[in-house]
Amino acid sequence: MEISSTKFKLDERFIERFVGQEPVWGPIGKITYARTYARSIPSTPARIQSLAKKHKLPIREEYWLTLVRVVEGTYRIQEAHCKQLRLPWNGRKAQLSAQEMYRLMWEFKFLPPGRGLWMMGTDYVIERGGACLNNCSAVSTEDIRTSFSDPFVFLMDMSMLGVGVGGDTRGATLVTIKQPRQTSDTHVVEDSREGWTEIVRRYLDAYVTRDTIPEHIDFSKVRPAGVPLKGFGGVASGPAPLAELLIDIQNILNPLIGEPITSTAIVDLFNVIGRCVVAGNIRRSASVMFGSPDDRDFLELKDATLYPEQCKHHRWASNNSLIAKVGMDYSVPAQLAAKYGEPGFFWLGNAQDYGRLIDPPDYKDAAAVAANPCLEQTLENMETCCLVETFPTNHESYDEFERTLKFAYLYAKTVTLLPTHNERTNAVMMRNRRIGTSMSGIVQAFKRHGRNTMRTWADNGYKYLKGLDRVYSRWLCIPESIKITSLKPSGTVSLLPGVTPGIHYPHSEYYHRVIRFSSDSDLLPKLKRAGYRCVELSPDKEPNTTAVYFAVQEKYFDRAKSEVSIWEQLENAALFQSYWSDNQVSCTITFTEEEASEIPYALEIFETRLKGISFLPLKHGYEHAPFQEISAAEYATYMSGLKELDLSDTENELLDTGCSGDTCQLPVAK
Repeated sequence: MEISSTKFKLDERFIERFVGQEPVWGPIGKITYARTYARSIPSTPARIQSLAKKHKLPIREEYWLTLVRVVEGTYRIQEAHCKQLRLPWNGRKAQLSAQEMYRLMWEFKFLPPGRGLWMMGTDYVIERGGACLNNCSAVSTEDIRTSFSDPFVFLMDMSMLGVGVGGDTRGATLVTIKQPRQTSDTHVVEDSREGWTEIVRRYLDAYVTRDTIPEHIDFSKVRPAGVPLKGFGGVASGPAPLAELLIDIQNILNPLIGEPITSTAIVDLFNVIGRCVVAGNIRRSASVMFGSPDDRDFLELKDATLYPEQCKHHRWASNNSLIAKVGMDYSVPAQLAAKYGEPGFFWLGNAQDYGRLIDPPDYKDAAAVAANPCLEQTLENMETCCLVETFPTNHESYDEFERTLKFAYLYAKTVTLLPTHNERTNAVMMRNRRIGTSMSGIVQAFKRHGRNTMRTWADNGYKYLKGLDRVYSRWLCIPESIKITSLKPSGTVSLLPGVTPGIHYPHSEYYHRVIRFSSDSDLLPKLKRAGYRCVELSPDKEPNTTAVYFAVQEKYFDRAKSEVSIWEQLENAALFQSYWSDNQVSCTITFTEEEASEIPYALEIFETRLKGISFLPLKHGYEHAPFQEISAAEYATYMSGLKELDLSDTENELLDTGCSGDTCQLPVAK
């Protein structure tokens, strides 16, 4: 697809209305935008650099300019698709449509996912494909007899692009680990994503005699730590994380020589790769591992009392969930979930058989194998998916919300037009065209519009989107999307408008929102000077990461999560699984110590009304958790100690985690 040859541009008279203006940010929306989504001007395409120069923005984008990049990038993909297939393209109609999409994003009616705000419209997308625009993916190890390294390399490849990846342990016992053969050659690691994954593939395949381990590895081409990554953004880590990963692979597989690979080894390999990506400072991503409820080893993987060194070193790098079955015995996994906040529960059969659970089974997802890290997307092997987020709280009426749904859908559907760099991914993605149109601020919308009203909005909105998908799929001459709606947990995207994340209740009326920054971010010195609390995290758990505390007062406060029973939270999730989400509802149920014993009964009752769920104790051992309650006095004291924060000459840091709910970004509990 020749996107570079397209000519679509927003009318500059339209753009002039927004130059130098600021949207109505949430309490920490602007700092979140500056830290996470505003690209440095040199890393933007020529069109954006030209506008930046015209309006004297030498360092980084402002929000109006980010939206120009995102909207123009979206419509150029559509234009390129139509021209490639020789389909009708009406430039005037596209201009009006693009301007409306821009206005809706400016007013925070909806937003693309974080990776869309960061990457859409960049030269990287034109040159390297659309994988970086997708939120989530999944990969199965069930075929490791055919290609042992493929699932692990897929994880690394996608994680380095910021895509959250779900994996499984189906490959356990299917291959026997062999003594690797070492050769006398020198392997030169190229300074690219492909170069990193190539040496990892070689090491892994050496343990099934399909490759060899080189005597020498030359890292001289890998840029040293701190050098800016101009194509994708962020800064280089140097070769140290990769070198450590290669040692970790040997430490995991050497004890298994002569033995079948275990579920433990599969999870550990996924985790050390995830650890390398985080330490590599290329992307902050997330992963989840799915295992059998009959696999006791899998259930105990993150028990720090049994495996203190492994948990400290790498097992914090994923969330672990069970492939649950309707009618199973929940007693043991429920006890573990009550104690550790893991495992989560994914009823794959429900996801394979149903879209919305209020509708008859359609079996569209019979080939699904897993889900993404926060469980909002059903996925086939090596499938990717793009999510998009709407904010019903910021709408006055259903008619206004329906109009927003059109443009949110159109953004996500457009991403499916762009192939990725992976042929196997394209074969699934282009067949399924799966997207996830989501909502955030639902609890606030309950308060503003009413719970019954929101059920009606969800039901009518879903039916509207299904009809819209038929119309647009015919225009674009592509398949209708296999599924189109979900509820993501949200993260930093919901911070821009200042709405509650996904379907979750606010932590409290006053709280600290803890956001993770790269320790070498140029924002950190400014935050420290302005008086924000900055804590450098353990290099063993979260390398090169600093947690920054922001005090927030909830705008539409009704009840804190500690005041809402697990039963009400589960009922809310079931409501949206029935009336809105044909993929899944991502929901982390918070519970008190007294409610812990109710979890197995709750799972039995809701097992046919949900596709996935996880639990997190209100009192947990997570260090620097994303949400931490404070009093009104503590809020006032913290805010009074802050100085003005100047963001004018800062560069972007990094994209946030693949999913940023209560559990996805957290290390193992103490």
